[in-house]
Amino acid sequence: MNQSAKRRIIFHIDMNCFYASVERVFDPKLKNKPIAIAGNPQERKGIIITSSYEARSKGVKTTMPIWEARKRCPELIILRPNFDRYRASSEQLFSLLHDVTPYVQPVSIDEAYMDITDIGKDPLLTARQLQRYLLNKLGLPCSIGIGPNKFLAKMASDMKKPLGITVLRIRELPQKMWPFPIEKMYGIGNKTASKLKQININTIGELAKADVYQLTQLLGVNGERLKNRANGIDPRPVDPEAIHAFKSIGSSYTLPYDTTDQIEIDKLLNELATKVEKRLVKKEAVGRTVQLMIRYSDRKTITRSKKLSEFIHTQSDILYIARELFTQHWNLEPIRLLGITIQDVANKNTTAQQLDLFSFEKEIERDKLHTAINKLTKKYGDDLFMPFKK
Repeated sequence: MNQSAKRRIIFHIDMNCFYASVERVFDPKLKNKPIAIAGNPQERKGIIITSSYEARSKGVKTTMPIWEARKRCPELIILRPNFDRYRASSEQLFSLLHDVTPYVQPVSIDEAYMDITDIGKDPLLTARQLQRYLLNKLGLPCSIGIGPNKFLAKMASDMKKPLGITVLRIRELPQKMWPFPIEKMYGIGNKTASKLKQININTIGELAKADVYQLTQLLGVNGERLKNRANGIDPRPVDPEAIHAFKSIGSSYTLPYDTTDQIEIDKLLNELATKVEKRLVKKEAVGRTVQLMIRYSDRKTITRSKKLSEFIHTQSDILYIARELFTQHWNLEPIRLLGITIQDVANKNTTAQQLDLFSFEKEIERDKLHTAINKLTKKYGDDLFMPFKK
């Protein structure tokens, strides 16, 4: 049946404190107690991965050092993560969602969109039954947002937690959503919010009424997209196959003239890695194989790749592997084209941070370092890091 032929009814399912909730299923004595999932509880330098609402009410936050979390909440119970347990619970969750409708689009290990347009039941009743069923069957609480599209369903699910059910209709936006500060809008991060505030757009309502040309000048094509969503317009379908929609993300460039200039080649590799990172960020994706393509002046083309033990997404990681491949495989002949592609691509959320604690902390530290390098590069230029380049 054609989903677009009638007004859609979309659910956004957001499990409440998923990791902590799963731990409570396995140990009911943890119910109503402030708990957090973190690294080695004996190591003060460990970080909080997630926490229960009881812990959050005391100021415990994700990525907070354990010592600070314990200072804010002395009675905090800190548990090591059990990712196998969380994945098993997630598989049960999605199996139950598919009992309701085949139109289920996973977003992460504990989050999904559902299109229930064709099931022919009252949406509120369906939401209540589903929420109660997940709680009784799996012991896991969730919030459900109901809207005519994915964006409004997502905004609705965030409005009441835990165990909330919220309906957000387009006619209700001026009262229910437009008064929110701009940074509360899904899809707007701190950087975008800062740019919007510079042109006196401080609320979602002000974004909804903003000049589309000014927004496009400021944010590119994303400006018009955000304005549309602020007005409740989001044509994206619930796509069960979206998670598999891409297998590789890359960028290539044909030089205006053949070259063997290593400085110019390194500059191009840098630019290609930057473009690939931007595309990964846009698609909220990560990958674990880097492929380098070299086309020589005689049109002979080679591709060489390296598969990694963990997912990557930053420009610095991509560039490091691309340089390594280039050094190993360039035959010193003039180059006409270079390309970098990330393969074995997965949605960043659906990897479910399937990491052990070491790699989780390593990823956060690497992101912090990457951010610092970007700031320094913007201020002082690329030459600042030339001595460290291979």
